[in-house]
Amino acid sequence: MENIKIFACPTAEKFTQEICDYLKIPMGKMNVMKFKNDNTFVQIEETVREQDVYIVQTTMPPVNERVMELLISIDALKRASVKNINVVLPYYLYSRSDKKDQPRIPVTAKLMQELLEAAGATRVITCDLHNPAIQAYFNINCDRLSAQNILQKYFKEKNLKNMVIVATDAGSSKKAYKYSEYFNCPIALIDKRRSGNDDRAIASSVIGEVRNKEAIIFDDEVDTAGSLIETARILEENGAKEIYAGCTHGILSANAVKRIQDSPIKELVITNTIPLPKEKQIDKIKVLTIAPLFAEAIKRINEAKPIGELFALE
Repeated sequence: MENIKIFACPTAEKFTQEICDYLKIPMGKMNVMKFKNDNTFVQIEETVREQDVYIVQTTMPPVNERVMELLISIDALKRASVKNINVVLPYYLYSRSDKKDQPRIPVTAKLMQELLEAAGATRVITCDLHNPAIQAYFNINCDRLSAQNILQKYFKEKNLKNMVIVATDAGSSKKAYKYSEYFNCPIALIDKRRSGNDDRAIASSVIGEVRNKEAIIFDDEVDTAGSLIETARILEENGAKEIYAGCTHGILSANAVKRIQDSPIKELVITNTIPLPKEKQIDKIKVLTIAPLFAEAIKRINEAKPIGELFALE
């Protein structure tokens, strides 16, 4: 690897350090502070001229603060004459606002793409988008990684004997089918209705056999956990022996952690695309690191090697 530097926005330092440890390079030095008038200031504290630079940002609340930190950091790097500005977003900002499905609403995921490109980003690396079509918004390279292999490996090591993969709704059935192929087990589908913008999801019935089986629910993210808990409830009512869940992004907003703690879910497995604060760390939630996957992607991009092979790696 040559001419490479990796920087972290303030809430992404732990994740970035894992990437740097994997690549055996030091993390770049950057100062981020706020003036008394609440304006954010960023200074790159080392030479980056003609370097292949990666800037990592999370979506730790408040999200809008993270957006400005990232945009200002990109601008600082651009004005420092870097060769490439690669933005690493383990969880894509505003990814759920990806379509105009109601009158007079924004498509903020598209706006984020425009802001990143306008600021000076030359590439974006992200993971398991809420809607894969977001990748097509970009006029620059956008690499979309996946936590599927990480989650599959974890559950495979559990040696569950009578598994069924559960799709929380029709939209997630394709993902569930891919997991069922890997585990060579059947799938079940939850018939679910969502009510407006209040994040409430009501499960009414299950299509498929779950009785006396170890049910695993896979999804791209868990936010308020409303959909997940409703799914777990109906699985329990239909006789599932054990209920597990796995997702890439553990947003866990509002009272999601308490819901999970009080639910019939035996274990929720997430990755560290979003930092999990100490107050949200409970025995039922298992966090797997996805930083080595991002590190390997960065290494391959820097060395001009294909990253498609990563999707086939265990």
